[in-house]
Amino acid sequence: MTDSRKPIVSLKAISKTFSNGTVALSDMALDIRQGEFISLLGPSGCGKSTALRIIAGLATASTGTVDWPSATYDPDGRPDREIGFVFQEPTLMPWATVFGNVWLPLRLKGISKAAARADIMHALELVGLAKFAESYPRELSGGMKMRVSIARALVTQPKILLMDEPFAALDEITRFKLNNDILRLREQLGWTVVFVTHSVFESVYLSSRIVVMAARPGRVVAEIDIDVPGPRGEDFRTSEVYAQYCRKASDALHAAMGANDHL
Repeated sequence: MTDSRKPIVSLKAISKTFSNGTVALSDMALDIRQGEFISLLGPSGCGKSTALRIIAGLATASTGTVDWPSATYDPDGRPDREIGFVFQEPTLMPWATVFGNVWLPLRLKGISKAAARADIMHALELVGLAKFAESYPRELSGGMKMRVSIARALVTQPKILLMDEPFAALDEITRFKLNNDILRLREQLGWTVVFVTHSVFESVYLSSRIVVMAARPGRVVAEIDIDVPGPRGEDFRTSEVYAQYCRKASDALHAAMGANDHL
C-alpha cells in the first residue's frame, strides 16, 4: 500500500560500521509518517537498536542521511527532533523518587520542580502512577518501573516516541497489559511510534506497519501493513485475522534470517 503522506523523518541509504569493523547497517531506507506505529522486527544483532539510536541522534551513521523535512534547525544545523526515548531497561535513578525520575528531562532543560509539577503529575496520571509519585524505584514492580520510564519520555510531549524492546524482560501478563497501555496512550496523545522488537506477536498486535530487517548487516527486506483499525484488544489478539498476520510476519522474518545466504 502506497502512502502519499509526507514523511516526518526519512532514513536514506544509512550504513553503520563500528570501530571494530562490524557492519551493523547497510543501505537502510525508511520513511516514518505522522501517526504511524512502526515496529522494527528482526533477529538479535540485526541493527534494530542501532537504527533507533541514529534516528534519535544518539549515534551517527557512517554513511547516508537522516532527514527531518518539517523540523526546525539550530544554528549548528541540528534538527529539533522532539523525541522521547524508552530504553530496554527503565534506567531509573535509585536515589530519586518517581517524581524526581520523571522530572529529569525537564530538569536538564532548566525547568524547576515547581514549574514542572503539573506536567509531571499529568504524565504519571497517564501511566497510572500518580499515587506513587513519592515512591522509590526499589518499591516498584518491573512493570511499574517501565511505566515510570514511559512517563519520563512523555513528559516532554514528544512528537515521536522511540521504544527499544521496552517490555522484553517482563512476564507475559505484564507485557500484554503494557501493550494495551501504549496503544491507549498513542490513541489519546497522537504519538508516532517506532518500536523495536523481536516478537512477531507483539509487532502484529501493536503496529500499523511492520518493517522486517535482515540479519547483519541490517537493512529493510520487507514491510507489512497491518490494516486493522483501533481500538485493539483481546478480540483482535484471539482472532483469525491476527493469526494470519502473525503467519505472514513469521514467514517474512524467516526469509529475512536467511537473506544473507544470497549475498
